[in-house]
Amino acid sequence: MYVHLGNNFIIAGEKIIAVLNYGAPVSPDLQEIVEIARLENKLSNISNNGKEKAVVVCDDRVYLSPISSTTLFKRAFNYY
Repeated sequence: MYVHLGNNFIIAGEKIIAVLNYGAPVSPDLQEIVEIARLENKLSNISNNGKEKAVVVCDDRVYLSPISSTTLFKRAFNYY
């Protein structure tokens, strides 16, 4: 099964490890996850307008999505 993350970007659902809320306030732990992914060139910001709402942690990359974490969770796990 595939999951649409926004802006015509689709990934395989089997790769998803976590779907996390990126709303204010952002926890220091989540900021650290995003910063480490950025430093390792494994961060993909697919939000064009700068309004990231969710962080999707996969086995190989971290994605910043403009779609809410609740919606992404439903899309990823409605099959199960």
